[in-house]
Amino acid sequence: MENVEKSFSKASINWYPGHMAKTKRQISEQLNLIDIVYEVIDSRMPLSSKIADIDELIKDKPRIIIMTKYDLCDKTETDKIIKYYESFGHKVVPLDLINDNNIKRLLKVTEELMQEINKKRLEKGLNKRKGRILVIGVPNVGKSTLINRLVGKRSTGVGNTPGVTKTLSWIRINDNLELLDSPGILWQKLDDQEAAHILASFSSIKEEILNLDNIACFILKKLEQLYPDLLKDRYGITKIDEDYVECYDLIAKRRGALSKGGVADYEKVSNIIIKDLKNGYIGKVTFDRIK
Repeated sequence: MENVEKSFSKASINWYPGHMAKTKRQISEQLNLIDIVYEVIDSRMPLSSKIADIDELIKDKPRIIIMTKYDLCDKTETDKIIKYYESFGHKVVPLDLINDNNIKRLLKVTEELMQEINKKRLEKGLNKRKGRILVIGVPNVGKSTLINRLVGKRSTGVGNTPGVTKTLSWIRINDNLELLDSPGILWQKLDDQEAAHILASFSSIKEEILNLDNIACFILKKLEQLYPDLLKDRYGITKIDEDYVECYDLIAKRRGALSKGGVADYEKVSNIIIKDLKNGYIGKVTFDRIK
């Protein structure tokens, strides 16, 4: 197995397919129809999964930051970042989409914003209108699951891989609200490679373009830095060796990732680590910290 740790500085991650640029153009073209923006962020990476150029994209539209997968995050750390966003005047709603936790609160905050918007419309002599909401976020942060919860039925495709939603589409929630669903987007250049690796760790970047050994080793290193107890509980590892081979051998034996002759299957180990993190099997984690 190659020394992945030494390859981090060389293996830069960038992924900006054509449909993302097209999505941004389409959002700009339809922005005048939008009243409110739902900015969807993964609670386990509440800084890294924030679209870097979102302010430029949505201009001065009122927004609600929705922290999805709140049930899977380290709430102590994520709550610090929620307070950080709130310090800028943003409305933030953490959500556990599996149990519909806080959906009613989200709708209440949305209705309050629409009341303010319609009050201004009436003052200008315009009629009240139903709320039109843009749903935006990086790939695989739970936008489609959020929409399904809001609509109350399975209305749109949901997948565990980035890129399920390909085009903008309007979806009716109720008589007062409509959503404009959008494909997951990133920014043209991922200058912050730490953030890029965090995005890749939580499957917001297409796996086909990634070195999965590199990402799995990044996850192990992050766990050693931030959650050594979880690393020990899940994999029996107390220290990451320089070339990761001993760690991979230990995980392979512990999880039965062995090929013929009892040799560790490193590819299988990498996939185990990535899936364990994505599915919450390692424990409740948040990889971002306010610097």
